[in-house]
Amino acid sequence: MNVERGDGGGRGFALLETLRARMADGRYPLGSLLPPQRELAEEFDVSRDTVQRVLRELKSEGWIESRQGSGSRVVKPPIHSTTQPQATPRLRAALGSFISRSFAQRVVQLDVFTLTSESLDAHIRLQAERIRLKEISPEHIELRMMLPAESVQLPYPQAKVESDDLRDVTELNRVLQKRLRTITERHTASLHAALRDLETEGLVPSVRVDIQEIPLAPAFKLYLLRNTEALLGPYELVRRSILLDDDTDIDAWDVLGLGSTLTRHVNDDGDPNSTGSVFIESWQAWFDEWWHRLAGTS
Repeated sequence: MNVERGDGGGRGFALLETLRARMADGRYPLGSLLPPQRELAEEFDVSRDTVQRVLRELKSEGWIESRQGSGSRVVKPPIHSTTQPQATPRLRAALGSFISRSFAQRVVQLDVFTLTSESLDAHIRLQAERIRLKEISPEHIELRMMLPAESVQLPYPQAKVESDDLRDVTELNRVLQKRLRTITERHTASLHAALRDLETEGLVPSVRVDIQEIPLAPAFKLYLLRNTEALLGPYELVRRSILLDDDTDIDAWDVLGLGSTLTRHVNDDGDPNSTGSVFIESWQAWFDEWWHRLAGTS
């Protein structure tokens, strides 16, 4: 276990989330160098020690590579965060392109099953801005999202510690689970508000957002444009450093959604027996079954 104390008030956590966002939106593109540690420390009013711990977490997540004397270079922006246009036949998919295509429809109907709503939140807010700029004008938006119930004991994240005191391990895991729940609640509330505001402001005539909990720990994430298109991808299990919002640094086993590979499948209306059509039909049925019969029964 590696536990350190840095700047108070969660400024290190704010730095971490800001750097993630800047890499995801292309401000720090693939191959570019992050600002020097001294500049980051000054911008976010944190110590160099805190900057170094944030960079270690970004490295453990696969975003950057750091070399002494050469700085930190962006090496793996998440596949699902790209907002660049993507050719239709590609099997390896991007969530940004998928959400963009979905919101270009007159009627947007999205079904989502995920561990947290962190990735989706960023893309939903991006589409909300496109609507405000009158780049797109959907008439109805409907989002159904399933998340693991709070009662589910998730197998991740789990502290990687060398201790004979099970009380220490239990407490660390409780803190990590609480952090995950907090992230989920924050981003779920954010995307919910972003969509509801569109209706309140008169920008979209009809908006419906339904979120339910199910007694299931996700091993994958699923995005469905109702009966039309789907993205499916597994969560990657990794050992990494997790920076809590009180700047505690914990070595743990965790799953990464940001860097997970998503595969794209499209319903072929001309051939109900095609691979894409069967995939969409089976996974849409899976989602509907959980939604209508089991959601919220944890």
